[in-house]
Parts: sequence; structure tokens; C-alpha cells
Amino acid sequence: ETDLCIGSINANRYRSELVNMIGMFVSTLPYRVELNPHWSFDELVQHVREKCLSILEHSHYPLQHILGDNRLNQSNVSFLETVFDFITVPADVSGLRLNDVNLQEVSLNESYEMAKFDFSLRFLYNSSSDDNQLSCSLICSRDIFDATTAAIIGRRLKYLCEQIFDTPASFAQYRIWSGNQRDADTDQSSSMTHNVSFFYRLHRGDILSVKQLGHALELIVTKHESLRTSIIYDSNKNLPMQRILTQQDINNDMVTITESSYETDAQLNTIFENEKCNPQLFNLAQGLVFRCHIIYRKQICSNNILSDKDIIIFNFHHAFFDYPSMNIFLHDLNQAYKTGQLTTDDDTNLRYIDCNYTQFFVLFKLLLSPYLDAVIEQKMSMTAASMFWLDALHDYHLDQSLSLPYDRYRLMNEHRTNRTTSISFDFGQDLSHQFLMYASLNNIKHEHLSLATCFIFLFKITNGEKDLCISMNIENRYRDELKSIIGLFENIIPLRCQLDPHWCFHQLLKHVRETTINSMKYSYFPLQHILNQHSNVLKPAFLDISFEFLSSMTKSDNKLIMIGDSQLFSIPVANDNEITNKYDFSLIIQHDLNINQLSCTINASLDLFNVETIDNISQRFHSVLKQFFVSADDQMSKSIYEISLTLPNERLLMQSMNNTQVSFPTPVTCIHHEFVYQVMKHPQKLAVELDEQSLAYAELLYYVQVLSLTLLNEYRVFPGEIVIGIMGIEMAGGVYCPLSPQDPQHRLYALTQQTQSRLVLVHHLTKTKFDHDIISLDIDTILIVNDIDKKDLSNAIMKGVKIAYIIFTSGSTGTPKAVRFHFIFKYLIYFYALS
Repeated sequence: ETDLCIGSINANRYRSELVNMIGMFVSTLPYRVELNPHWSFDELVQHVREKCLSILEHSHYPLQHILGDNRLNQSNVSFLETVFDFITVPADVSGLRLNDVNLQEVSLNESYEMAKFDFSLRFLYNSSSDDNQLSCSLICSRDIFDATTAAIIGRRLKYLCEQIFDTPASFAQYRIWSGNQRDADTDQSSSMTHNVSFFYRLHRGDILSVKQLGHALELIVTKHESLRTSIIYDSNKNLPMQRILTQQDINNDMVTITESSYETDAQLNTIFENEKCNPQLFNLAQGLVFRCHIIYRKQICSNNILSDKDIIIFNFHHAFFDYPSMNIFLHDLNQAYKTGQLTTDDDTNLRYIDCNYTQFFVLFKLLLSPYLDAVIEQKMSMTAASMFWLDALHDYHLDQSLSLPYDRYRLMNEHRTNRTTSISFDFGQDLSHQFLMYASLNNIKHEHLSLATCFIFLFKITNGEKDLCISMNIENRYRDELKSIIGLFENIIPLRCQLDPHWCFHQLLKHVRETTINSMKYSYFPLQHILNQHSNVLKPAFLDISFEFLSSMTKSDNKLIMIGDSQLFSIPVANDNEITNKYDFSLIIQHDLNINQLSCTINASLDLFNVETIDNISQRFHSVLKQFFVSADDQMSKSIYEISLTLPNERLLMQSMNNTQVSFPTPVTCIHHEFVYQVMKHPQKLAVELDEQSLAYAELLYYVQVLSLTLLNEYRVFPGEIVIGIMGIEMAGGVYCPLSPQDPQHRLYALTQQTQSRLVLVHHLTKTKFDHDIISLDIDTILIVNDIDKKDLSNAIMKGVKIAYIIFTSGSTGTPKAVRFHFIFKYLIYFYALS
């Protein structure tokens, strides 16, 4: 109902001489309000205030006259049954003193109330009270309301007041707030920032009025309450609470413009860095979440006019501002600067504080909707989302990190620092064209296509992990009315890809597309709720790896904007998309709609990676993209496990190393025979070199003989310390099978079982890799033996058709496959004598 009329009790001492008289002056007056449901709360307050002031001017007019003038009967006037009363308790009446005896007022809050009206609402303001200055009581007639209904109405009234003036922080805000608290506890607060900074310069010849700009910014802050909202921890509720500040709360200065000057580029860059990285510029507890900084060239201008030499910085705290908010901000800034006022429409009347706590519109309907079907619908939507995410992550080990090529690992008690490296590369015109053309012909979103290539790349660099889960940041403005509100709506969701290595690219793309579409359908479900479904997981690993796709439609840089009649262009600043170093590894693909080309940026924590490693990873990802979209071969029809990470220069090197076809003196030669021949021919030439260590051919032969004799006499077979081990095993007539010490123990055990090996050659660093039921030999204990009878070596007889060594494939198909090579040498390897 928009036309409301209630009764209000008025003291009616409208003349000063009536104030000190004992008597009955109270009157009951009708208060009628015709409200517009599209008004904001501030607009409603202003309208009610004006109504109250006009009514109080005529409060001396008796109620009987009012009823008589309108030909109404007091017995059936509805506004006399619904009454509002506001009582102010003076500070000097709380106590009474008689003959030096102090009498204290007795509170009757718990006493029985007589219902004089069907429904009455009373507010009591006691300025002398320390902990309960404002209280409210609701009195309902038992003739109409039962106790349960009255209690429900009271709870809803309390909840409504909490939403208007004080509400819990959203889940996205809670992540930021709790991160700040954790970092403060670990002395890392100085390195973690949540500044969202935008830098602009006027077009040549254009000017702006600082005074007019300041007024426009005040209009924006007045309209968008998120830019004047504080977050304070409530110890009673054990929650961070947000509260909208009024002009009185912030001393009537809605916006403060900071002014400074610069003379050199170095000074300007210092200011830029401070705006981007200084967390002290904002104060969540005081509601300081937005600032404007004007930087003048050489000196501050006295006429308050900005020129094309000056810089404007708009800086926001991420707790109340995401990147899509910038388009809203710039639109309103242009309108406010040009017209001196800021209009509202139906979409912007929903306040940020109303809709951001667990997607408040859902909660509102759940608690306040009078229609049962709407309640059931919203319950079903949240229940369906909960079931979807529970099923999506079923059987996934959330605390198990992907096996990225880390250079080092973080200890359990170590926290992420802000030390980051960032490597970028452009797709280029050809690759961009083929990428976009493929997406267009197959009706695939660019984001889905980018995500598919990302999962393939992760599959390759993790040595064939088939169950991959990463995080993705979602704007989460999934309703139209949210697209015109400044605030933080983003949510983080997990994206899981369970792939089959035998799939071709098209099959994987279809799977990724379906998975992403289904995940986006329930992306409003808060991350905290998803994590609560797995309460046994202390640190979800998928939050350390992120994928993001950006376009110039969602990115507010590198474009011209208008403020009034003046043009401003954005000043690009490196890494402006990273609020903080939130991830260990993130891959961002950006689509520049202006030139219709793409680029890729990989950000990684220096806690875990070297700069060279990330540079190498970026080159390999670029190579994978080229294989799919610009390669002459049909790579998309191949199984994804066949996709190569080898770079072009590495392929050339491998080809040159494998180009070993030469003429041999005999048609068939065994490996160890050719090796001995080279020793006899060049005994003092360099045979093996590693770092600063080296072995001549004669030395290498000696150690090979030492090991091979031990293998023959004691174990009869054994692989070795690379070159020595290989040749020693071959001379002993055994089969050499290399194992990687980086493989997990279960894989090493499976390989030894598959080859039925009788002996594993180890050294002091690898001997702990195998259980006691595996027979092993420490090569370090053999190589120091000197009393060797070399004549025994001639007893080992090998033929060229026997197996020389076994090599296992990477296992990308699911199970490692053993490939056998024979003793025939000339097709395998040739030892070059150094000339």
C-alpha cells in the first residue's frame, strides 16, 4: 500500500507558556503519507520530515474538529487504531532527590502493557543511557493478533532496521577484511593492498573545473552509498558489519580532493606507485573507501582549472568497488558534471547494502515475502546450487595442489608475499584471427575457448594430471538491477575439468563449455558456502591457481571518456588488473576490441617460481596456441596427450643431436664394443662433462669396468649413475631402465614391478625412494673399490639382438608404456671423439 495514514501522539505544548504547566495537553493527529515505492530511503525520510513539520505547525487543531470537518465518526476511523509514538526522556529526570535522599527510577520494561490501540509502535530515546539510547516496543491487541504473529512482526521490524542502518559484510567483503586481519597478525599488512586505481589525463586543449568536478563527485557519493560505507567488527555478532555514513558522520565532507604537483616523470611514477600500493590511503572503519587525487604539472593551479598537463586519479577500495563499477562511475560523473544534478531510475533504487549479503535479494524474499510460492522458489534455487557444487567437487582432493613446475615450495607456516613476476605476450594478428575465426565458426564463446586451451596446457605441464580444478573470478551481476550499482559483487568459483587424454581438442572444448555453462548458472552461490561443504579441508588448493578472460567491454582502460565537453584518456599502468597478489599462478587472456587482437599475461608468485621458469612456461603456452590454431598439421584432431610442449628451438636441437647416422667399420656393432673402440682410439680425450666435472674415455672405462664387475659377481645386473651406470649394465649383459627420482614412490614401485627388475642402482640421495622388499645397490660404495680383476669381464657374452635398455613413456595415456631397444648400436647412438 502506498497511501498510508496512522495516528501519532503529540505533546501539543506548542506555546512556551504551556511547557511548565501540569495538565493534559496530548493530542492525537493523523499522519498521512503517499509514498513512491521507487524512492530511496533518503528520499522517503526527506518526504516524511516535510510532512511532519507541516503537521506540527497545525497540531493545536483539535482531533474532534478534524473528524468533524471530514464528517468522520471517531468509532470507525482506522488511523486511530494504528498509532506511532516517539518519546524523548530528558537527561535530568532519571533521578529524584528528596531531603538529601536519592530516588532512582524503576524500569518497567518487563511490565504488562495495556493495549489502547489495535497496533501501536513506540520509540523511546533516552540520551542519558549509555548502552540503550534508542529502544522500540510493539504493542498489539490480543483481539486481533496472537502472540506468534506479534513476535514475527517484531523480528521483521528489527531485521528491517538492521538492513537500513547496519548489515553484515558480504562474503566478498569478508574475504578482503579477513585477509587484512590475517596479514596484520603476521606483520604483512604493508604488502597487501586492495587499491583499485584509475589514472586519467585531459586531451590536448581540454580543461576541467576542479570546483565543478568536486560537486559532481559529491553527487555520486550521495547517490552511491557504497562509497561512504564503513566496515567495523562487531564483537557481539562476531562479524564485520557495514554501515552507511551520513554527512554528519564524516563532518559534512562527502568527498575530499587531494592536490599535489610533479616536475619529473620519476616524481609522477612515485605518486602512481603510492596510489596503487599504499593501503594507508583508505580506512574501512571510518568509511574512507574513495579518494580523488589531482596532480598538477610543476605547481598547484590557483584558478582551479585542470589542463592537459595535469593528472586525475580516482582510487577506490576493492571492498566496495569492482571493475564493472567503473563504467557506472564514469557515466554518472559525466552526467553530474554536465548538468549539476544526478537523476535516478528504477534500476538504481536498489541499494548496494540491500543486495550484497548472501545476495540479499534472495534473503529478503525468504524472510519477508508474503507469498509461499516465492519463498519455495528461492529455497529451491539455493538448494539446487548447494547440490550442484557438492556434486561438482565430489571425490576431488581439494587440499591437493596441482603439480606445476615449481622451483621451490612454501612451508606450512609460511604466508604468501606480494613478490610477483608477470610475463605477457601478444597473440599477434595471425593467431588472433585464427582464434577468433574458430570461435565464430563453431559458435563458441571466446572465454570457453580460452579456458579449454588453459586446461590442456595445465594437463601437459602437470605431467598428465587428468583431474584439474582451478578458480575463476565471477563478476556476479546476474540480474539487470545489479548492473547499475557501484559495489563489490564478485564471487570466486571452482572450475573442475575431468578430461580423457585420448580426447581430441573438439571433445575437450565441448566438455569445458558444458562444465562452464553449468557452473555459471550457480555462480551466485557464495564461495564460503562451497567451502563449508568441505569443512575438513583447511586450505583449498584450487584457490591458488586462477584463470580470467577480459575484454575491453569489462576493462576500463586504454579508452577515451567524456566529462562534460572534455575528453580524458586513460594512462595505462603495469599490472593494473591485479588488486593484490592473490594467487600463486594466474593466467589472464585479454581481448582488445579496438584492434580485435588478444594477449596473454601469466602472473606468478616469486615465493614458488623463478622468473626464468615463468618465462619458459609462457613460451610453451604460446607454442601450444600456435599448434592448435596456426599449425599446418591438423593438431585439433590428435589426442591431447600427443600435443607437444617442445619449443621450436628445442626441436631443432633434438634433431641435430639425433642426427647420428655415420659409416661404421662393421655392419653390426654392440654399444659397449663401440665404446671400448673409442677408448682405445682416444683414451685421453674428454668423454663426459657435467658442470665443472669431467671424465676422459680411459677414466670412464675404468669406472664402467668396476661397476660391471660388481654387477656380474654380486648382483648380475644393475642400472647406474647415468653414463657409468648405463655402460656398466650393458657390459654386464643386463637391461638398463632409467627411473626418475622425481616420480612418486607408487609410480617407481609400479615400474619396477612391470620390468620385473632384480636390482635397482641408487646413491645416497635416492636410496630412500624404495621399500625394503626392493633389492638395491649403492653406487657410491662400489666406485671406491680399487682391487678389481678386469679379466673377468671377458666372460660376459652379449649378442646384438638382445635387449639393451627399456624406456617408459610419460604415461599421458593413463599407464606408462615400456619401449624396448636392442644391442644393435649403429641405429641408436654414436660416441664422438673430440678432435
